[in-house]
Amino acid sequence: MVSESSDAAPRAPLWLLAITIAFPTLLTWLYFVALADAASTGQQAVYSTGKIVQFGLPLLWFVLVVGNLPRRRWPRLRDIVAGALVGGLVAAIGLAAVYGWLIPSGILEPAMAAGAERARSFGVGTPAAFVGLGVFYSLIHAFLEEAYWRGFVFAQLARRLTSTTLAVIVASLAFAAHHVVVLAVFFGVASPWTWLFSAAVALGGVIWATQYRRSGSLWGPWLGHALVDAAIFAVGYDALF
Repeated sequence: MVSESSDAAPRAPLWLLAITIAFPTLLTWLYFVALADAASTGQQAVYSTGKIVQFGLPLLWFVLVVGNLPRRRWPRLRDIVAGALVGGLVAAIGLAAVYGWLIPSGILEPAMAAGAERARSFGVGTPAAFVGLGVFYSLIHAFLEEAYWRGFVFAQLARRLTSTTLAVIVASLAFAAHHVVVLAVFFGVASPWTWLFSAAVALGGVIWATQYRRSGSLWGPWLGHALVDAAIFAVGYDALF
């Protein structure tokens, strides 16, 4: 079952909310930029430890302070359909843009080469390792991110800000921030593509936060997120192998 947010839970303190907003970007910079030339074992250790801390913070809040995890419920058909439709549409548009325009025009060529090199340096340079990473990201990591960004960060912002729309925007920009770090490595900070693709990530955050706000369920956003991640890893596999 998937955990849902609870309106009855107390508000998290501002310091915890600030940390959960900023930590993913700092972690991404650490393992993806600062340790770019380090051994793959070192990068993997920092990444794994950082992810445990990141996803563990909201969990500890619910267990130690609230006293229980948020309520859970089985998925409704409409949540699954909405998630599949939105995620499938975004993935299809993205793949069409990549193979119909971005690759033929050469726009993605430097980024794909750099991404392939980063994958090798991170220890996922074989097809089996890359597929395993793709499955992990598309299923498990996508769920953890939805629980983190929509189930905790957005839910807490919505309880503190006077406008739910503002909470959606702030949470979605925070969600996109660590993607800016990755894209800036591939395209450069000054490249318009870095900011265009980051804006697309933020738009995805808006869509999933809106779905979550309307349905009260993480199932739809999780499925949509998983489909988009699967499409991204399919392109990555093509670039690497």
